[in-house]
Amino acid sequence: MNTLTLALWQCSYPANTFDALAQLDATAAQARAQAAELLVCPEMSLTGYQIGAQRAADLAEPADGPLSQAVAAIAQRHGIAIVYGYPEHNTEGKPYNAAQFIAADGQRLANYRKTHLFGDIDRAQFSPGPQAPAVFEWNGWHLGLLICYDIEFPEPARMLALQGADAVLVPTANMIEFDEVQRVLLPARALENRVFVAYANACGMEGGTTYGGLSLVCGPKGVLLEHAVRDAALVIATLSGDDLRQAHAGSQLAERRGDLYGLLGR
Repeated sequence: MNTLTLALWQCSYPANTFDALAQLDATAAQARAQAAELLVCPEMSLTGYQIGAQRAADLAEPADGPLSQAVAAIAQRHGIAIVYGYPEHNTEGKPYNAAQFIAADGQRLANYRKTHLFGDIDRAQFSPGPQAPAVFEWNGWHLGLLICYDIEFPEPARMLALQGADAVLVPTANMIEFDEVQRVLLPARALENRVFVAYANACGMEGGTTYGGLSLVCGPKGVLLEHAVRDAALVIATLSGDDLRQAHAGSQLAERRGDLYGLLGR
């Protein structure tokens, strides 16, 4: 593990999945041309986010469904790994709000279901994910996936850090009125856990909602490495293994008093 160059795709939601895949294909080519090895897309990037319970159910599919296969073909065509969001079919209720990591060879390496649902928007459309986030390995890096609201709770990011995560990848659809997440919370999550945090937000409008953009990458000491503003953008950042090792050398995680934290499980 030395460096990892990633791209964050900050975009508005397309009208349909056909347009979404066409835009993803073009963006993957653009990101790879700028030496990115990984492209992180916003939450529910292939279908739209606030689409209503019926449409979310109609578009839901298994993790190895047609959307997955289309993304795998794009990843292989351009030689770039892709994290994308989609509604995952759930045999026991509403779909899951899911994000999947597909490697440059088209292999599905991780699928995560959003565990913390945001208000009536999420609860009307989705079931909460039943499993805690888990770390997976890719190209020598230990990575974890969270989705939007998940990163606003300290526990999910801390769980990934305790599993040895080097970077937390966060597809999101954060609204413009909640800029404090990017300004305050994300640098804090990176610093307190000594991990990189890559946050790919939507922008523009969807229905009556305006998404805030401000996609960013924070280093493991909370330093802002790269960021977007409000409009559509492709943010390129290189994560350094040396920076990670230096941050770990001063980490406070070894000083944790886990024996005192029983209330956190309630």
